[in-house]
Amino acid sequence: MSAAPRTSRARAQLTLKEPPSAVGAKPGGTIAQLNLQFNPSTLQLRKSTTWRRTPSRMAGQSALPEFVGSGPRELSLEVFLDATSTHDDSVEQAVEKLMKACVPTPASLARKKPASPWVRFEWGTARTTSFDGVMSGLSVTYTLFDVDGKPLRATCSLSVEEASVDPAGQNPTSGARTARSTHTMVAGDSLALLAWREYGDATAWRVIAEANGIDDPMDLPPGTELVVPALGDAGGEEER
Repeated sequence: MSAAPRTSRARAQLTLKEPPSAVGAKPGGTIAQLNLQFNPSTLQLRKSTTWRRTPSRMAGQSALPEFVGSGPRELSLEVFLDATSTHDDSVEQAVEKLMKACVPTPASLARKKPASPWVRFEWGTARTTSFDGVMSGLSVTYTLFDVDGKPLRATCSLSVEEASVDPAGQNPTSGARTARSTHTMVAGDSLALLAWREYGDATAWRVIAEANGIDDPMDLPPGTELVVPALGDAGGEEER
């Protein structure tokens, strides 16, 4: 009997798509696609929940926790690039594609609603690691160079934070996309998660960052108090 044909090995890929033009809309067309040269050896998937406790002097032990919300999934992986057999500029071309995920797209700038591309990692039939998200971190380490200084090898560490899970959310008290005065960051919080809760749009985190003069959105320890502006007010400031 002849042996059954082997199934071809699935290749992992990253797809960059135009961010949604409106809250609750789906991402637009494909901007770039990076077929990974090597499948990742490991994938790290994280998801957090936020709980709040109200201290009580009359409580015999600790106060009962109150569920506040579920955080987005965050996928971390390393992408290995190698051009030692071709000595071409494919390593830098791949890095440039990844860098596109960290800056606003021309179409979003034209709409005066700057937003970086949405990113999706796909690998065969995997479902838990395949979701629409935004790049929350990218680090590139070049490890080998050609005689002319051209990078031939690189390791790219990247994190993708889920940007769409449910229909666009609204403020539980007002039901409108208006300012909520202040918000105190807790463990597991991020600007993208806060923007999703307040505006129903994770890519609107830059509005909060600008309102609070934040240069590094990753450096927000628990206890940090933020002003949450209305999207309408933010847009008005841009037009003046």
